[in-house]
Amino acid sequence: MTGAEIMYAVGFFVGVFGAIFGVWKYVDGKIGAVRDELSAHRLHVAESYVTKAGMQEQTAQIMRAIESVGNRIDAFGERLNRVFEQRTSGRRTSN
Repeated sequence: MTGAEIMYAVGFFVGVFGAIFGVWKYVDGKIGAVRDELSAHRLHVAESYVTKAGMQEQTAQIMRAIESVGNRIDAFGERLNRVFEQRTSGRRTSN
């Protein structure tokens, strides 16, 4: 092999490895972009959506509030019954 043939062979392999390196950098860049988008999406989901435990806690608070309102309505109904019972027992009917 002459010097020129060796230079052609070396140039060919440098070109092939350069092309492979260029393709690798392109693919790596795309993978990095997808990784960044996935990270942003995960952050959005973490900020926007509720965990199962958080949902259960909120549901329990709402149920306690509804139960409290129901108890107040029951107590109000009992108070009205007592008022009407006092009015009817205080009245005398004449025959």
